[in-house]
Amino acid sequence: MKALMFGWEFPPHILGGLGTACYGLTRGMSLQQDMDITFVMPRPMGDEDQSFLRMIGANSVPVPGRGCIEFSGRYPDNLVEEIGNYEQVAAVLARQEQFDIIHSHDWLTYPAGATAKHISGKPLVIHVHATDFDRSRGHVNPTVYAIERRGMDEADHIICVSNLTRQTVIEKYGQHPNKVSTVHNAVEPLADADTYVKHPRKDKLVTFLGRITMQKGPEYFVEAAARVLKRTQGVRFVMAGSGDKMAETIDLVARRGIADRFHFPGFMRGRQVQELLADSDVYVMPSVSEPFGISPLEAMQVGCPSIISYQSGCAEILHHAIKTDYWDIDAMADAIYAIVKYPAMYKSLSELGRQEVNNIRWEDAGKKVRTIYDNVLKQN
Repeated sequence: MKALMFGWEFPPHILGGLGTACYGLTRGMSLQQDMDITFVMPRPMGDEDQSFLRMIGANSVPVPGRGCIEFSGRYPDNLVEEIGNYEQVAAVLARQEQFDIIHSHDWLTYPAGATAKHISGKPLVIHVHATDFDRSRGHVNPTVYAIERRGMDEADHIICVSNLTRQTVIEKYGQHPNKVSTVHNAVEPLADADTYVKHPRKDKLVTFLGRITMQKGPEYFVEAAARVLKRTQGVRFVMAGSGDKMAETIDLVARRGIADRFHFPGFMRGRQVQELLADSDVYVMPSVSEPFGISPLEAMQVGCPSIISYQSGCAEILHHAIKTDYWDIDAMADAIYAIVKYPAMYKSLSELGRQEVNNIRWEDAGKKVRTIYDNVLKQN
């Protein structure tokens, strides 16, 4: 089976979880012998792993009357314009490429998928990695919502990364439940997991890693940290990442009087991420609305106990992580304190968590997606 996939990110050049998920899923699907994937993205850098798929850069596809269009490969101020340009490239590829099914990852590529469907007559599957309701805490951008809604209406089937996201798609975007399936994300196996070690130090280390945005709840992490530090000074906190709430978060840390216990190393990628997680005693993801959240799985892979919000999709499948409501900073602080103060609790969460995530595999997610493909093709 040949799938034409449209995506916006792919490792090693990623700005969030979307690229990581696209890599894991396509790699997992490629293990099925008859699966042939062509992955289109705005601007490949040339060092992407193409051993299990064929990659096309939208910036290298000539468009009639325009030639090759330049893409930033990021999320620029003129993002809607780039989405439109990407759609024009999709129209060209829909006529040139041979494929059985179209798969669009996230809202940025829904217009491309819909156009490819209309031109080719092939069915469209879209993947909802997040909605604007997640990103904006309900303050939805009407332009983004319109793009998302059109993509969902045009799709022959919709794949969501969690039941939480599936309910949003059904309730907020008016989609029929029979058209919407959940396929939970997974985590890429770490062949060298044992090479990541915790360095001896006096203080315990508690880490937040992700975009410092409204969606991720950075202020709840800071408030929980302030409560922990009222009970013990033997803890340091790391907030790794970047985002539009960075300055505001740094200011809150200063106002709480805990700046000497806080570190802001900026955006991290690749081995840096695993090294930080392995060196941490606790990983905290206090997201307000998290469609899935791969980072706790990555933390648990290297033996770091995780605290996650009930408002995250990964809470649906993780049994050996501590769960609290994102707003319950007292419960979050109690959980952090317990893990850093009680070695038996740390050891149990570390060992059981590692065992659990090692059985959450992209190959299994890929098989579920392939089954969806088969069903869609039967119906068309």
